[in-house]
Amino acid sequence: MPVGERIAYWAERFIGVPYDPDPLGEYVTMRAIVADERADCMYLTFRAAELGLTNTPSDAASAALGMRFATKGRLAEDGSVMNYDERFQYAEDMIDSGRWGREITGELGKTVDIEGSRGRDKVSIIPKSGIPGLVDGLMSGDIVFFIKQPEKRVVGEIVGHLGIIKREGRDIYLIHASGSKNKGGEVRKVLFGDYADKMPFLGIRVARFY
Repeated sequence: MPVGERIAYWAERFIGVPYDPDPLGEYVTMRAIVADERADCMYLTFRAAELGLTNTPSDAASAALGMRFATKGRLAEDGSVMNYDERFQYAEDMIDSGRWGREITGELGKTVDIEGSRGRDKVSIIPKSGIPGLVDGLMSGDIVFFIKQPEKRVVGEIVGHLGIIKREGRDIYLIHASGSKNKGGEVRKVLFGDYADKMPFLGIRVARFY
């Protein structure tokens, strides 16, 4: 399958997996590459992309060391990760690093600039009002970064949520870890348009691996 279809395929395998309540992420606390029993939005994105871009479980684990970290992940002799403090903790750093695909936000639709943070003067996004016009442009495996309103940022975070697109003909679905750290939830597959209509986010950025 094309890379995007592979990524979406693996994202679908997580549907129904409980939401990870660990504030850091269970995989971080456990210092593990693989912790598939629970998922938050970042872990789901990590694993679906790593599995979709590789051919074997061991290859996916090796890819994680180069993709999840601003530096590079290092393993201890027991297989645990030694430096999870160097991981991508802000999702906007993932997309800006170039390791998580090519940003296609400006190719999909008209963008607007909003206030940046953490060294960024501004960020270009497709506003919520522009999302209905994206149906023809989105493809399976696209990673959608949902942008918070500047006044709702807590620690300077620009991205508030992530999800993966699955295209089925004209129907566009979002596969995402739906929930919160204190209320639970699970990985779900929903119509992207329905989610976008009700989402609390200002807009989106999008990256593609091909």
